[in-house]
Amino acid sequence: KACVLAHRDELTAQNRAKFQRVVPGVATSVIDATEKSWGGQVAFAMVPTLARASNLADMPRLDLLVVDEAHHAVADSYRRIIDRVREANPDARIFGVTATPNRGDRKGLREVFDNVADQVRLGELIASGHLVPPRTFVIDVGVQDELRSVRKTMSDFDMAEVAGIMDRAPVTDEVIRHWREKAGDRQTVVFCSTIAHADHVTEAFRAAGITAALIHGDLAAETRKAILAEYAAGDIRVIVNVAVLTEGWDHPPTSCVVLLRPSSYKSTMIQMVGRGLRTVDPEVHPGIVKTDCVVLDFGTSSLIHGTLEQDVDLDGKIGTGEAPTKTCPACAAEIPLAATECPLCGEVFLRDEGETGADAAPLSGFVMTEIDLLKRSSFAWVDLFGTDDALMATGFSAWGGIFWMDGVWYGIGGAKGERPRLLGVGERAVCLAQADDWLNTHESDESAFKTRSWLRQPPTDKQLKYLPPECRHDFGLTRYRASALMNFGFNKRAIQAAVNAVAGSERRAA
Repeated sequence: KACVLAHRDELTAQNRAKFQRVVPGVATSVIDATEKSWGGQVAFAMVPTLARASNLADMPRLDLLVVDEAHHAVADSYRRIIDRVREANPDARIFGVTATPNRGDRKGLREVFDNVADQVRLGELIASGHLVPPRTFVIDVGVQDELRSVRKTMSDFDMAEVAGIMDRAPVTDEVIRHWREKAGDRQTVVFCSTIAHADHVTEAFRAAGITAALIHGDLAAETRKAILAEYAAGDIRVIVNVAVLTEGWDHPPTSCVVLLRPSSYKSTMIQMVGRGLRTVDPEVHPGIVKTDCVVLDFGTSSLIHGTLEQDVDLDGKIGTGEAPTKTCPACAAEIPLAATECPLCGEVFLRDEGETGADAAPLSGFVMTEIDLLKRSSFAWVDLFGTDDALMATGFSAWGGIFWMDGVWYGIGGAKGERPRLLGVGERAVCLAQADDWLNTHESDESAFKTRSWLRQPPTDKQLKYLPPECRHDFGLTRYRASALMNFGFNKRAIQAAVNAVAGSERRAA
């Protein structure tokens, strides 16, 4: 029996829905303020509810406890649950998942977790097509110097002081102008410092004719749920929030993140930017193409923290990481990105008149080497026509392919007894990753892996009968390439139908 912990209603419902989609045959139940059922094989529990003594007393013996947003695991409420699980079953496994393992308060997770089972870096996920890349613009609207002088409290920068700097009509007008220029057609999440600040920003977006809504912790749960549902339905273009959507919330079509507050903790910045990095599942969000996420940083978070990568340290000793740098054009020294004068040669960096902060300080967010998915894949990918616009890999039970049409890539997967289905739409890497995942999930016979010698053998006579005449005179044709060409031929109409069903009707999220 297993239990999955989350600290908010939205996350509990979201986790349960995703689990039911992936493993529909496993019974689930919920423990929250309105329902307390351990009837399912997997229970999804709200931490504040389960941590109460009366509810802990009713908790059955668990074999597995999954802690979502596991950086919270050392909090008292979590520890009460974890200790109770271990007390009932000393052999229970505690499994934590988080995008931000290093807490801002430097408190380590060693007391709960004894090892890091695996770490997948954001750069890897972006390069492999499982997340979209951020395009980050650090925009100075004349307040960066003031923001640098803001006091730090125990938990973060003093947000009341931040609001005093950012919550001004001229600043908000500039925010909307830059947003229109760089992301005006994108669903957007905005992070503000205080409720009053967020309210003024929301009203300014509305006054500019943009559908916008405000969500914060003081709203009733049902009201928050209704606002998020409107945003998910596409009825709201911009959702403004204060410390509610920082972690866990998930709406993949979101392709712009606006930071109107600084963050002293790198983990908080990663959480905020991460809201816009999800790829889009075409079955869940048909017709939406997302290739990147625009991050508009009107504060100083990107300049303070640099990249979004973190090295995990369960003892909590990790620092804030390296700030981004630039090269001095005069002496080629590597210096801080925010520097206005080279400390080595004295070169002064003047901003051209009329040049915006965005043009002066673009930040890619990642320095990475693209992972060659074709080499990393367990399967051999065949360029069907030698034009690099139709690639296919095939096994004994399933096949996957990516196809280029009218400036967009489409990922398609097929399996025995199933009609081909659309897996992804957008960037080549994203579609290739989706198709490769499909093969890894549906092809169980390792004989289909690209290391097998039969793949390089000549085609059989039976294969040649099914192939076009010109293939019979191709002396370089292999048995595997013949299989891929046959699979494409058998499924060509279904592939075209899957592509045509969405081609031309896409709404670009990015």
